[in-house]
Amino acid sequence: MNAVGPSPAAIRAATLRRAAALVGAGALGGLYLWHTDPHESGQLLPPCPFKWATGLLCPACGGTRLAYDLLHGDVVAAFHDNAALLVLGVPAVLWMLGRWFAAGLRGRRVRPRLTARGGVLVMGTAAAWAVLRNLVG
Repeated sequence: MNAVGPSPAAIRAATLRRAAALVGAGALGGLYLWHTDPHESGQLLPPCPFKWATGLLCPACGGTRLAYDLLHGDVVAAFHDNAALLVLGVPAVLWMLGRWFAAGLRGRRVRPRLTARGGVLVMGTAAAWAVLRNLVG
């Protein structure tokens, strides 16, 4: 490490290590989820603490079912599990991961930051989605 930070080569190597760990962890989680249908009761999956405490759906409720359905290629069922997470959340996460990975391969660091306006937008969208899905059903 030099006086201004790690070299581009060190950043590139760290990015590749972290990406490999992320892919490995994702693959293990996906493998477990592939064989564990969250649509059926009695599965060994963590419950939503918000739903447990309030009986209401949080903005991310249905995310595990959504992931299961996407793993099995059922986009329509994934949409019904959590439309907002599928349409807004999945692309946002993929964009952030892609941006991080591309910058890391170029030897640059990216630290995603959410501006105040962005935070209000994310929280407002999540709140509106939670209210809508609990009112509609």
